[in-house]
Amino acid sequence: MVEADFWSPIRLSIEIAAVSSAVVLLVGIGLGRMMANARFKGKAVVETLFLLPLVLPPTVVGFLLIVLFGRSSPAGKAIEWIFQQPIIFTWWAAVTAAIIVAFPLMYQSAKTGFEAIDHDIEQAARVDGAGEWKVFLYVSIPLALKAIVSGGILSFARALGEFGATFMFAGNIPGRTQTAPIAIYMAMDSGNMGLAWLWVACMIGISIIMLVCVNLIKS
Repeated sequence: MVEADFWSPIRLSIEIAAVSSAVVLLVGIGLGRMMANARFKGKAVVETLFLLPLVLPPTVVGFLLIVLFGRSSPAGKAIEWIFQQPIIFTWWAAVTAAIIVAFPLMYQSAKTGFEAIDHDIEQAARVDGAGEWKVFLYVSIPLALKAIVSGGILSFARALGEFGATFMFAGNIPGRTQTAPIAIYMAMDSGNMGLAWLWVACMIGISIIMLVCVNLIKS
């Protein structure tokens, strides 16, 4: 029988990925819609900042998170004053790292979906008396749904596999911040290859399921 501690990193990874994916889904849809229709100077710079975590090494992301939200930073001090504890080396630090690295995938996918919409259809809805929120909810979202769902699944997968930024910003605390990728690394480092393989097998299984879902949506 597999011990409960074995499932702790897997469960923690799924929880963190689910929460971070919910955040990036909402923010990614909003910003993707806005940027798909926006025309302004500096748009390329803004989009570069949005997509930067996708190409930065995870350790660089982790370093920047420590600088921005560490206990000595203004933001870190404000968070500690409000919540009576620092964010670094907590469950929320792991969620924050996952949000940062997963957001670009959701944003790019949502933006691509909204750009592909025939704007004549949206305009027809406006002519029929629909307000902007109704057009967005009942016309734009359904037409871009495949891209949005694909982005959501890919974002979840990216958050699930996050290692470097999480390790630096959230640490390796069993039951609190030790996600499956970190647990695999620690198992290998301690020479427990059997345990590492079990966690690897679980992650491969979850990843295969998500890729199948993406392919089914696109087909």
